Amino acid sequence: MNPAGLLTLAEGGAPDLDAVMAVMRDSFDPAYGEAWTAPQCAGLLPMPGVWLTLARLGPEIAGFALARIVAGEAELLLLAVGHGAQRRGVGTSLLKRFISVAKRRGAARLHLEVRDGNPALSLYRSAGFEEVGRRRNYYHGVGGQLYDALTLARRA
Repeated sequence: MNPAGLLTLAEGGAPDLDAVMAVMRDSFDPAYGEAWTAPQCAGLLPMPGVWLTLARLGPEIAGFALARIVAGEAELLLLAVGHGAQRRGVGTSLLKRFISVAKRRGAARLHLEVRDGNPALSLYRSAGFEEVGRRRNYYHGVGGQLYDALTLARRA
């Protein structure tokens, strides 16, 4: 980390996939079955309307957000912050950037999906996202444990 601990946000792409996967492994507990695989991320990155935002604390990638926009609706597909960078405003900054980029790209509505009980729910709710749906038993965790997914949305 640089001496000032400055957070910078920048667009990312396929060359950053290894760093993205490292953050994902560090931030998503495998017990809940939420993390994506490298092929899932790699397959999505070249699609129209998809963007990746990287958060750096100094030279290290501390977090990322993966999103897409289709027909005026933007979806936050993934947001992850490494354990060592949590509670330092990285997640909030990535969420604000998602909202800003989505608006700039013409989104009227924003969506995301999150596991019921995920601590990030408070972040999303504080940004104006409200529950609009629930997918029962969506996430498949370790040992066959099932978890609901909450669909959240807000106006852009």
